Amino acid sequence: MTIATTIYPNETVEYRAARDRLLDAEIELRGRIEAVARMRRALPPGPIVDQDYVFTEGPRDPSADGAETPVKLSELFSPGCDELIIINYMYGPNDDAPCPMCTMWADGYDAVAPHVERRANFALVAATELSNLRAVARDRGWRNLRLLSSHGTTFNRDYNVADAAGGQSPGVMVFQREQDGTIRLFHAAELMMGAKFSPPPGEDPRGIDLYSPVWQLFDLLPGGRGDGYPSLAYD
Repeated sequence: MTIATTIYPNETVEYRAARDRLLDAEIELRGRIEAVARMRRALPPGPIVDQDYVFTEGPRDPSADGAETPVKLSELFSPGCDELIIINYMYGPNDDAPCPMCTMWADGYDAVAPHVERRANFALVAATELSNLRAVARDRGWRNLRLLSSHGTTFNRDYNVADAAGGQSPGVMVFQREQDGTIRLFHAAELMMGAKFSPPPGEDPRGIDLYSPVWQLFDLLPGGRGDGYPSLAYD
Protein backbone atom coordinates (compact mmCIF):
# COMPACT_ATOMS: atom_id res chain seq x y z
CA MET A 1 0.00 0.00 0.00
CA THR A 2 1.31 3.43 -0.95
CA ILE A 3 -0.09 6.59 0.59
CA ALA A 4 0.78 9.74 -1.32
CA THR A 5 0.21 12.07 1.62
CA THR A 6 -0.14 10.96 5.23
CA ILE A 7 -2.92 12.82 7.00
CA TYR A 8 -4.46 12.03 10.38
CA PRO A 9 -7.86 13.26 11.58
CA ASN A 10 -7.76 16.79 12.99
CA GLU A 11 -4.01 17.24 12.65
CA THR A 12 -2.70 20.81 12.53
CA VAL A 13 -0.35 22.33 9.99
CA GLU A 14 2.29 22.62 12.71
CA TYR A 15 1.93 18.96 13.65
CA ARG A 16 2.21 17.83 10.03
CA ALA A 17 5.29 19.98 9.42
CA ALA A 18 6.99 18.58 12.53
CA ARG A 19 6.04 15.03 11.58
CA ASP A 20 7.49 15.50 8.10
CA ARG A 21 10.78 16.67 9.61
CA LEU A 22 10.75 13.69 11.95
CA LEU A 23 10.03 11.33 9.07
CA ASP A 24 13.05 12.68 7.19
CA ALA A 25 15.19 11.99 10.27
CA GLU A 26 13.72 8.49 10.62
CA ILE A 27 14.51 7.72 6.97
CA GLU A 28 18.07 8.92 7.52
CA LEU A 29 18.38 6.83 10.68
CA ARG A 30 17.06 3.75 8.92
CA GLY A 31 19.71 4.17 6.24
CA ARG A 32 22.43 4.58 8.85
CA ILE A 33 21.34 1.43 10.70
CA GLU A 34 21.49 -0.53 7.44
CA ALA A 35 24.93 0.90 6.68
CA VAL A 36 26.23 -0.13 10.11
CA ALA A 37 24.82 -3.65 9.62
CA ARG A 38 26.66 -3.90 6.30
CA MET A 39 29.90 -2.79 8.01
CA ARG A 40 29.39 -5.47 10.65
CA ARG A 41 28.81 -8.19 8.06
CA ALA A 42 31.94 -7.08 6.19
CA LEU A 43 34.27 -7.50 9.18
CA PRO A 44 37.47 -9.43 8.40
CA PRO A 45 38.03 -12.77 10.14
CA GLY A 46 37.90 -12.26 13.89
CA PRO A 47 40.24 -13.63 16.56
CA ILE A 48 40.47 -17.40 16.88
CA VAL A 49 38.97 -18.89 20.02
CA ASP A 50 41.86 -21.00 21.28
CA GLN A 51 40.06 -22.51 24.27
CA ASP A 52 37.13 -24.87 23.96
CA TYR A 53 35.32 -23.57 27.03
CA VAL A 54 33.31 -26.13 28.97
CA PHE A 55 29.92 -24.93 30.21
CA THR A 56 27.31 -26.87 32.15
CA GLU A 57 23.65 -27.26 31.29
CA GLY A 58 20.63 -29.28 32.34
CA PRO A 59 17.48 -30.42 30.54
CA ARG A 60 16.07 -27.79 28.18
CA ASP A 61 12.92 -27.60 30.31
CA PRO A 62 14.10 -25.87 33.51
CA SER A 63 11.31 -27.50 35.52
CA ALA A 64 12.59 -30.98 34.65
CA ASP A 65 15.01 -32.86 36.85
CA GLY A 66 18.22 -34.05 35.29
CA ALA A 67 21.97 -34.22 35.65
CA GLU A 68 24.22 -31.26 34.98
CA THR A 69 25.97 -32.01 31.71
CA PRO A 70 29.25 -30.53 30.48
CA VAL A 71 29.05 -28.98 27.02
CA LYS A 72 31.93 -27.47 25.09
CA LEU A 73 31.73 -24.23 23.14
CA SER A 74 32.36 -26.23 19.97
CA GLU A 75 29.35 -28.40 20.78
CA LEU A 76 27.01 -25.40 20.80
CA PHE A 77 27.16 -25.39 17.00
CA SER A 78 24.53 -27.69 15.54
CA PRO A 79 25.22 -29.60 12.30
CA GLY A 80 24.99 -27.30 9.30
CA CYS A 81 24.66 -24.14 11.43
CA ASP A 82 27.93 -22.27 11.84
CA GLU A 83 26.76 -19.12 13.66
CA LEU A 84 26.25 -18.77 17.42
CA ILE A 85 24.78 -15.91 19.44
CA ILE A 86 25.60 -15.83 23.16
CA ILE A 87 23.87 -13.47 25.57
CA ASN A 88 25.68 -12.72 28.83
CA TYR A 89 23.14 -12.84 31.65
CA MET A 90 24.39 -10.71 34.51
CA TYR A 91 24.20 -13.16 37.39
CA GLY A 92 27.70 -13.52 38.72
CA PRO A 93 29.24 -16.00 41.16
CA ASN A 94 29.02 -13.48 44.00
CA ASP A 95 25.50 -12.21 43.27
CA ASP A 96 22.51 -13.03 45.43
CA ALA A 97 20.09 -12.32 42.57
CA PRO A 98 20.26 -11.72 38.83
CA CYS A 99 20.21 -8.35 37.11
CA PRO A 100 16.57 -7.18 36.73
CA MET A 101 17.40 -5.53 33.39
CA CYS A 102 18.95 -8.71 31.99
CA THR A 103 15.98 -10.66 33.30
CA MET A 104 13.55 -8.41 31.46
CA TRP A 105 15.53 -8.97 28.27
CA ALA A 106 15.69 -12.72 28.85
CA ASP A 107 11.90 -12.82 29.24
CA GLY A 108 11.73 -11.56 25.68
CA TYR A 109 14.52 -13.79 24.41
CA ASP A 110 12.70 -16.84 25.73
CA ALA A 111 9.72 -15.97 23.54
CA VAL A 112 11.72 -15.38 20.36
CA ALA A 113 14.28 -18.19 20.81
CA PRO A 114 12.42 -20.65 18.54
CA HIS A 115 12.44 -18.05 15.76
CA VAL A 116 16.14 -17.21 16.27
CA GLU A 117 17.13 -20.87 16.28
CA ARG A 118 15.73 -21.35 12.78
CA ARG A 119 18.67 -19.21 11.65
CA ALA A 120 21.40 -19.43 14.29
CA ASN A 121 22.48 -21.25 17.43
CA PHE A 122 21.42 -19.26 20.47
CA ALA A 123 22.28 -19.51 24.17
CA LEU A 124 22.16 -17.52 27.38
CA VAL A 125 25.24 -17.80 29.59
CA ALA A 126 25.60 -16.84 33.25
CA ALA A 127 28.60 -17.09 35.55
CA THR A 128 26.50 -18.23 38.49
CA GLU A 129 26.13 -21.92 39.28
CA LEU A 130 23.70 -23.72 37.01
CA SER A 131 21.25 -24.48 39.83
CA ASN A 132 20.82 -20.74 40.46
CA LEU A 133 20.25 -20.00 36.79
CA ARG A 134 17.68 -22.77 36.42
CA ALA A 135 15.86 -21.57 39.54
CA VAL A 136 15.42 -18.16 37.90
CA ALA A 137 14.21 -19.82 34.71
CA ARG A 138 11.59 -21.80 36.63
CA ASP A 139 10.42 -18.70 38.46
CA ARG A 140 10.13 -16.72 35.22
CA GLY A 141 8.47 -19.52 33.29
CA TRP A 142 11.17 -19.71 30.61
CA ARG A 143 10.70 -22.71 28.32
CA ASN A 144 12.76 -22.08 25.19
CA LEU A 145 16.14 -20.64 26.13
CA ARG A 146 19.25 -22.76 26.10
CA LEU A 147 20.73 -22.00 29.53
CA LEU A 148 24.44 -22.44 30.21
CA SER A 149 26.57 -21.83 33.27
CA SER A 150 30.11 -20.61 32.76
CA HIS A 151 30.83 -20.94 36.49
CA GLY A 152 34.43 -21.89 37.10
CA THR A 153 35.60 -20.84 33.63
CA THR A 154 37.33 -17.71 32.37
CA PHE A 155 34.85 -17.24 29.53
CA ASN A 156 33.15 -14.12 30.88
CA ARG A 157 36.37 -12.39 31.79
CA ASP A 158 38.10 -13.39 28.54
CA TYR A 159 35.28 -11.82 26.53
CA ASN A 160 35.10 -8.64 28.59
CA VAL A 161 31.76 -9.20 30.31
CA ALA A 162 33.22 -9.76 33.78
CA ASP A 163 36.01 -8.26 35.85
CA ALA A 164 38.55 -9.96 38.08
CA ALA A 165 36.24 -9.73 41.09
CA GLY A 166 33.36 -11.40 39.22
CA GLY A 167 31.40 -8.23 38.51
CA GLN A 168 29.30 -8.60 35.39
CA SER A 169 28.58 -6.44 32.34
CA PRO A 170 25.91 -6.82 29.65
CA GLY A 171 27.10 -8.47 26.51
CA VAL A 172 26.11 -9.96 23.19
CA MET A 173 28.68 -12.05 21.34
CA VAL A 174 28.56 -13.77 17.98
CA PHE A 175 30.87 -16.67 17.15
CA GLN A 176 31.45 -18.28 13.77
CA ARG A 177 32.63 -21.80 12.94
CA GLU A 178 34.73 -22.31 9.81
CA GLN A 179 34.72 -25.41 7.63
CA ASP A 180 37.76 -26.88 9.37
CA GLY A 181 36.12 -26.44 12.77
CA THR A 182 38.03 -23.31 13.75
CA ILE A 183 35.88 -21.01 15.88
CA ARG A 184 36.29 -17.26 15.70
CA LEU A 185 34.73 -14.34 17.49
CA PHE A 186 32.80 -12.62 14.72
CA HIS A 187 31.44 -9.68 16.67
CA ALA A 188 30.86 -8.46 20.21
CA ALA A 189 28.86 -5.42 21.24
CA GLU A 190 31.63 -3.09 22.47
CA LEU A 191 29.76 0.17 22.90
CA MET A 192 29.49 -0.31 26.66
CA MET A 193 32.83 -2.06 27.17
CA GLY A 194 35.57 0.53 26.84
CA ALA A 195 36.43 4.14 27.38
CA LYS A 196 35.79 5.19 23.78
CA PHE A 197 32.16 6.10 24.43
CA SER A 198 30.20 7.41 27.37
CA PRO A 199 26.65 8.75 27.08
CA PRO A 200 25.98 12.46 27.44
CA PRO A 201 24.66 13.44 30.89
CA GLY A 202 21.06 12.38 31.35
CA GLU A 203 21.05 9.89 28.47
CA ASP A 204 20.88 6.11 28.63
CA PRO A 205 23.97 4.22 27.41
CA ARG A 206 21.90 2.48 24.68
CA GLY A 207 24.84 0.18 24.07
CA ILE A 208 22.75 -2.89 23.25
CA ASP A 209 19.28 -1.39 23.57
CA LEU A 210 18.42 -2.15 19.96
CA TYR A 211 18.11 -5.80 21.01
CA SER A 212 15.27 -5.11 23.48
CA PRO A 213 11.81 -4.14 22.19
CA VAL A 214 10.85 -2.65 25.57
CA TRP A 215 13.10 0.38 25.17
CA GLN A 216 12.06 0.87 21.55
CA LEU A 217 8.41 1.01 22.64
CA PHE A 218 9.22 3.43 25.47
CA ASP A 219 11.01 5.68 22.97
CA LEU A 220 7.67 6.10 21.15
CA LEU A 221 6.05 7.65 24.22
CA PRO A 222 5.70 11.40 24.86
CA GLY A 223 7.51 10.88 28.16
CA GLY A 224 10.23 8.70 26.69
CA ARG A 225 11.84 6.07 28.87
CA GLY A 226 11.24 7.92 32.11
CA ASP A 227 13.28 7.07 35.16
CA GLY A 228 11.89 3.60 35.76
CA TYR A 229 14.01 0.47 36.02
CA PRO A 230 12.89 -3.13 35.51
CA SER A 231 12.06 -5.19 38.56
CA LEU A 232 12.25 -8.89 39.27
CA ALA A 233 8.65 -8.69 40.49
CA TYR A 234 5.71 -6.34 40.00
CA ASP A 235 2.79 -5.79 42.34
